[in-house]
Amino acid sequence: MSTDLQIRNVVLVHGAFADGSGWRGVYENLTARGYRVTVVQNPLISLEDDVAATNRVLDRQDGPTILVGHSWGGTVITEAGVHPNVAGLVYVSALAPDAGETTSQQYEGFAATPDFVIDVGEDGYGFLNHDKFKAGFAHDASDADAAFLRDSQVPINMSVFGTAVKNAAWRDKPTWAVIATEDKAFDQAMLQHMATRSGAKITNVSASHALFTTQAGVVADTIDDAAKNAANAHQ
Repeated sequence: MSTDLQIRNVVLVHGAFADGSGWRGVYENLTARGYRVTVVQNPLISLEDDVAATNRVLDRQDGPTILVGHSWGGTVITEAGVHPNVAGLVYVSALAPDAGETTSQQYEGFAATPDFVIDVGEDGYGFLNHDKFKAGFAHDASDADAAFLRDSQVPINMSVFGTAVKNAAWRDKPTWAVIATEDKAFDQAMLQHMATRSGAKITNVSASHALFTTQAGVVADTIDDAAKNAANAHQ
């Protein structure tokens, strides 16, 4: 790593139906390069709570930071990314609503994803369907890794998808995107549309929606690129 690299802080934000442990490979890759990496644990109760959890971590950073979100985490970083410590954003097969838009609105006009099945309980919290989990979320993971992801799921309050973001940090911060071309959670056209609209530098990779785990090297390389290039934009 270059000694004059200005951005050394990275904050990773997980999505729905998951926790921060899926970032382990990205964490190890980046810490080996000298980055200071912190993983947010979203409660997945409300957008406000997830943004608050992310802001608590951003408050602890000692300087410019690259903020990274996977899936629902993209909505979180879109709002939380206005934090003054955030110098750049990385969306990992992630949602990127505009200010005033809800997460649910991002799906309008795009194809359905029949392998991505959410079972919603009477309390309004959703889990990914046990039998369809690997096909819909992590088809390129080993059976053992997919089973662990499935069995360590964190349910999300489905009402969060109807909450509009107040800010769209990607309008003011340099933005990157890694898109899984075999993503079964989002229509590919939807992912490309959101990333293009945000002005992101896009990297496409053959992977499932679980690319934050299965393509940790590609994701880490993109974060490294963001850290090196957002530093200039941050000055």
